[in-house]
Amino acid sequence: MRRASIQEGEEATVVLCNAPDAAAARKIAETLVGEKLAACVNILAPCESVYRWEGKVERETEVPLLVKTTRANMDAAVAAIRAAHPFETPEIVALPVIGGLAEYLEWVRNETK
Repeated sequence: MRRASIQEGEEATVVLCNAPDAAAARKIAETLVGEKLAACVNILAPCESVYRWEGKVERETEVPLLVKTTRANMDAAVAAIRAAHPFETPEIVALPVIGGLAEYLEWVRNETK
């Protein structure tokens, strides 16, 4: 695998987030890509989430988002998600990307500069 020289903060990161519906998911995705905080956001098919909230087990339909960004943009992306998200405590989980197609990862870096 070809490995490009990567500066601190340019490492690709995937942020997982669930939105309550397709409209909220689109708003979050368009904000992130429009502000160059993400190169791409995949809006996935609705899923059923089961979780504990305020002492009760809840079950809701949610729309998952896969946000492709860089470590340098992660804090700003999280802040933008929080600002656009209707939940009091939205799920926002960041995962480091440990490898992938070099050309794609370079595209992520270039689209988020």
